[in-house]
Amino acid sequence: MPSLFSLPDLHAAAALIRPVVPPTPQIVWPLLAERVGAEVWVKHENHTPTGAFKVRGGLVLMDRLKREHPDCPGIVSATRGNHGQSLAYAGRRAGVPVTIVVPHGNGREKNAAMRALGAELIEAGADFDAARAEAARIAEARGLRWVPAFGPELVTGVATYALELFTAAPDLDAVYVPIGSGSGICAVIGVRDLLGLRTEVIGVTAAGAPAFARSFAAGHIVEGCPADTFADGVAVRQPPQLALDIVRAGAARIVEVTDAEIAEAMRAYYTDTHNIAEGAGATPLAAVLQERETMRGRKVAAVLSGGNVDRDVYARVLGEAQAA
Repeated sequence: MPSLFSLPDLHAAAALIRPVVPPTPQIVWPLLAERVGAEVWVKHENHTPTGAFKVRGGLVLMDRLKREHPDCPGIVSATRGNHGQSLAYAGRRAGVPVTIVVPHGNGREKNAAMRALGAELIEAGADFDAARAEAARIAEARGLRWVPAFGPELVTGVATYALELFTAAPDLDAVYVPIGSGSGICAVIGVRDLLGLRTEVIGVTAAGAPAFARSFAAGHIVEGCPADTFADGVAVRQPPQLALDIVRAGAARIVEVTDAEIAEAMRAYYTDTHNIAEGAGATPLAAVLQERETMRGRKVAAVLSGGNVDRDVYARVLGEAQAA
């Protein structure tokens, strides 16, 4: 299946992003290697200006929007946090008004971060998919440009982290990538293929939000799935069709991890690296730990896609280990 971007597209995106988002590190942590029994490279997308990988896509999308639609009155989108922060960050730099819809009960600190970046924040619906429907309605009512959580510019921007990772470690056996709407894993698949590498790309989602995994297995979008997980970045009830097509063509498999496994991976990141991982960002390490017997002695990467977890949630996760 053709990629959403070419190598020239990718290098142009990297040149655009680099002055704003310096390359993030990929580090082999000795304690994680001992824990897993493999050489584990962590791609630290928690080290961006917004604390997550999504900012890369927002910058590329906003650059194109300003060039092709300089009179755009504003954009609107839905998010659980990282996508919204990305658009708010890029919109403030470009002078484009940004409206973000989040579900009721969304993380307080993520909401505060989006407001601090200048976004108008609206709460609607019980989950991401309901917030997305409201954002589409607002776009129509206000004449704003609707920005979905998945699209070519977003994927191209995100792909710059995959270029950094594969440049530093081109001989990886496997890369584990979290899946929400799919921009991260589609970016990694695209870069892997453009570089002609043989690395397995393995998607990871929460067992409580199995829509992507079930759709991957069925070969078509499976509707009516729940999104019951504290890892809000992967709490999606229906994957985009294009993302599903790319993942089915290019991913080795999708691993489902429980909330307990995600929490354990968050604790492992803190203990072994002193890095904070949000729930979605910890899912790849949770999957590596689940498959440690398969990966023993191999060279694998886990994408730590973000560290934007509310303090009370993180304190509870850390406290669970002490209680145990």
